[in-house]
Amino acid sequence: MAKIFSDSLHRIAYSTDASTYREVPQGVAYPETVDDIKSLIKEAKQRKTHLIPRAGGTSIAGQVVGKGIVVDIKGWNKILEINQEEKWAWVQPGVVRDELNIALKPYGLHFSPETSTSNRCCIGGMFGNNSCGTHSLIYGSTRHHVIACKGILSNGSEFDTEKFAEDGYCYTRPFLESLVRQLNRWAKDEAIRNLVEENYPDKTLQRRSCGYAIDEAIEIVEENPGLAFCKLLAGSEGTLAFITEIKVSLDPLPPKEKMVVCAHCITLEGSFEANLIALKHKPAAVELMDGKILELSFQNLEQKRNSFFVEGMPAALLIAEFWGDTREEIDAKAAAFEEDAKASGLVYTNTRVYGYDVAKVWDLRKAGLGVLSGMKGDAKPIGVIEDTAVAPERLPAYMKDFREMLERLHTSCVYYGHISTGELHLRPIINIKTAEGKKLFREIAEETAKLVRKHKGSLSGEHGDGRLRGEFIPLMYGEEVYQLMREVKHCWDPDGVFNMNKIVDTPPMDEWLRFEVGQKYKVEEELLSNNTYYNWRAAFDECKVEGASGVRSQAHALMCSIEQCNGAGACLKSNLIGGTMCPAYMVSNDETKSTRARANILREILTRGFESEAFKDVVAGKSVFDIKELSEVLDSCLACKGCLSECPSNVDMTKLRSEILQQKYDRHGTPFRSWMVARMAKMEEFGAMVRPFYNFFATFKPSAWVIKKIVRFSTERQIPKLSRYSMRKLVEIENKKYKADPSKRKVYLFADEFTNHQEAELGLTFAKLLLKLGYAVEIPKHVESGRAAFSKGCLKLAKKYAVKNVQMLQYVTSDETPLVGIEPSCILSFRDEYPDIVPAELRETAKKLAKNCLLFDEFIMREVQVGRISSESFRELSAEIFLHGHCHQKSLIGVGKCAEMLRLIPGVKVNVIPSGCCGMAGSFGYEKEHYEISKAIGEMVLFPTVRKATESKEDNVIVAAPGTSCRQQIFEGTGVKALHPISVLFVALKEKD
Repeated sequence: MAKIFSDSLHRIAYSTDASTYREVPQGVAYPETVDDIKSLIKEAKQRKTHLIPRAGGTSIAGQVVGKGIVVDIKGWNKILEINQEEKWAWVQPGVVRDELNIALKPYGLHFSPETSTSNRCCIGGMFGNNSCGTHSLIYGSTRHHVIACKGILSNGSEFDTEKFAEDGYCYTRPFLESLVRQLNRWAKDEAIRNLVEENYPDKTLQRRSCGYAIDEAIEIVEENPGLAFCKLLAGSEGTLAFITEIKVSLDPLPPKEKMVVCAHCITLEGSFEANLIALKHKPAAVELMDGKILELSFQNLEQKRNSFFVEGMPAALLIAEFWGDTREEIDAKAAAFEEDAKASGLVYTNTRVYGYDVAKVWDLRKAGLGVLSGMKGDAKPIGVIEDTAVAPERLPAYMKDFREMLERLHTSCVYYGHISTGELHLRPIINIKTAEGKKLFREIAEETAKLVRKHKGSLSGEHGDGRLRGEFIPLMYGEEVYQLMREVKHCWDPDGVFNMNKIVDTPPMDEWLRFEVGQKYKVEEELLSNNTYYNWRAAFDECKVEGASGVRSQAHALMCSIEQCNGAGACLKSNLIGGTMCPAYMVSNDETKSTRARANILREILTRGFESEAFKDVVAGKSVFDIKELSEVLDSCLACKGCLSECPSNVDMTKLRSEILQQKYDRHGTPFRSWMVARMAKMEEFGAMVRPFYNFFATFKPSAWVIKKIVRFSTERQIPKLSRYSMRKLVEIENKKYKADPSKRKVYLFADEFTNHQEAELGLTFAKLLLKLGYAVEIPKHVESGRAAFSKGCLKLAKKYAVKNVQMLQYVTSDETPLVGIEPSCILSFRDEYPDIVPAELRETAKKLAKNCLLFDEFIMREVQVGRISSESFRELSAEIFLHGHCHQKSLIGVGKCAEMLRLIPGVKVNVIPSGCCGMAGSFGYEKEHYEISKAIGEMVLFPTVRKATESKEDNVIVAAPGTSCRQQIFEGTGVKALHPISVLFVALKEKD
């Protein structure tokens, strides 16, 4: 039997998708077998409710939002069969598009429709929406690639469209036969055929996902009823049947030679004309990003790195991709396009991007939806008309009418999308929390629908109708065709068991919105007298992006930070895809353990509190922070900061988590373990005075067991021992060996709390390295970074450390004399948390200090860049290095510089392990209840890679990891001792004559 959850946590987590809608479902089901689905259909009929099939939950029109029972089929993720010769594959609906292509790559094949969410969206969802993607100019839509499917009809009977041609298959199944008969009847009725032909978009329009595809079904039903079924089901959004298997056609992998020309357009209008020029040169794809979306991209850490090719600030960026068998072939195509574009006077420059960097350009483009939600304040680029499509040659005229409409309505818009096929994702900037904004939401939708009809386009090109556009189908197709669609729904689903009120009979498009008019927040009422600990407001007040709105209070800014999550689900990718975000989801495949779920639950609780329908059976408490689901959803967060850079909407769950935890502690006290971990450095400071006794009790099994039991640490973990001397002491002793030389460049070392007492020899090694390279080294007066306090949500304590460090170090460091750290999580706190937690009067000082706080690899490579350090300082080392980056390092600066630093050593080969979080995450992996998940996270990529590397090449393999927690996790998980990259560099340092 399917697992069904009706608790508040699940219901809230599944109450939204990537649309503007929110409706709390009755429950969430996880079926494992076809019989489970049949049982769910039967139960739904008995309860007089309906099933909402859901895969990745990244739909933009509210397709998977509703009051019924959400049926999550992400677990149905098997690739059942691949036929290389005939180029097809049978898959279950929960297979992720990019993961399918990883499996297909050895066969030289791929599934070609490619959405911007391709690393987490599922084939079932693509089938339900008839998704297209970037290269639809060549490959078309998902509907064009579906050969057959299997599923369950509303009466509980199974069907297999491949068997429709078999004698008696349909006719021995009365309900199935009635559905085929309906299509056949319409196909033979000349009046209906004419009605459909006159009112559906022209077949030359590549992108058409508005309403049911009756036109395509009746065209082929007589000769191929099975395929006709597939055509109708594609784009039906789970409203007609429950799909269990899909057979898709595959294409050969594209040519190896690829490049993009990025045309920097002088005006937005000019980009519509430049697109027509590009199309003459037969590109594989042409995409558009306007200036506003580029501005927002620059504010995202990862996308800023992907924007390397942008010169200046174009009004719009036209990205044209060219494929070919040789470099010369694609260069010729590019040159021809560039020449024509230049002659047109529409662009001011073109940049070319080749090879692996092409993927970075497309990552920037794919991040579009997410970065838009990162716009600060209540006004957002709203998904209301984001999917219109017209013929490319009609686009300039359509856009002229559209922009005139916006001027009339006194609003602006963001433009991006698949311009080569005439589809732009248009997102007007609206504050739907106001009555005026909500009115504008509807007015723009109605006016745009009329324009699309005028220009003979489709209201939906690939995102589907859901509950957003269903209301306008009669306007687009006429009332008679709409009645045909209603008849399809009634015949296929007479009892209303499948995803009701989508496509047809939808509620008004401005009901059940995620945000309410005059939105009030329970947390804002509660925090009137108690401010937040972080300065959430600063980011909003300092935002310079046009259209961004301010905030009225710290609590309002806190809520707007949570609301930046738009549900696009970038946190739902698996470890096969890579990246750091989100380790808890990667290891569990559980929506409630994703960053998206955390944002959903924080938003629901802090907005509505006990008044939410999800808590109607819960006895109301005094504070919103009393709601247990807050603790539940934050408990699985490792505070890895992966979301800080990888979430295109800039949702910083690590910071949000610590704020919420401190607010809870203020009301209920700090849990003993959190209190103790936050003060661990102070305890080690005292422990250092009696180091032999401390180490004895930490390592003697009986005493260590008692300590772990008291603190609720796993008994499998080892308590770190203290070094004989502190890093400060050792560096002080080492410095005495060198004569003072004012001509030497000075480097200040940060003696972080982990290195200072636990790995003092590592700190000494770094000092020796710098001294031997000709630098003067000094450890200035400072206190601990507060890293553990930040991680455990003890922000009162963390703030004290931050303030002290800013005050003590503000006059010490400069661009010439930076503060350099060894442990990533500690030194990077200066750049991430400090400016937001110190008092307002210290914010600018903290920001200035942050610029001069560098991680070891940043400093080394900066010195390499100016010629003060080179590979000549290092001897050859015949070794292969496997580098695992620290989570905070990956998020805030990337691991590239660390790899480059190690490549200074002649003879080494450096491999960056494609791992996310190691799973230790400070104290997380120590905690008794998290031990198993901590080890499981390590087993996803990191441990197997280390074992394989060291088992096969033990003599010359080095595993390097800059994080102290990472090194301990690697050792406990594999038995391999990982070295800090600084230790590796020091080993290779040449001895001076």
